[in-house]
Amino acid sequence: MNKENVTGKLDQAAGKVKQKVGEAFGDQKLANSGAAQQVKGAAKEAWGNAKDTAAEVGDRARAQGHTATEEKAHDIREKITSTAQNVKEKINAKLDDVKHHDDVRQVH
Repeated sequence: MNKENVTGKLDQAAGKVKQKVGEAFGDQKLANSGAAQQVKGAAKEAWGNAKDTAAEVGDRARAQGHTATEEKAHDIREKITSTAQNVKEKINAKLDDVKHHDDVRQVH
């Protein structure tokens, strides 16, 4: 566990509290801020997990000193970065859907 894991978990918890308080008092700005903080925390935690995994794979590759292990480490890094890109694209698509849905609702 590293700094990003810890701060990510803390951001998620604080964001959840902000969201609930905002919703309880009808403060949409606070509730939205809390939701955004939860997303930020989840991203930080995922980044921390990626760093830990990359370090572990790198350590194993150095310890074994095999080209095949280095190739496997490269493949794992490629999968991690590809997955992160896919998640980002899915989040952005969902955000666009929310924006579009809200725009349609305001027109009616």
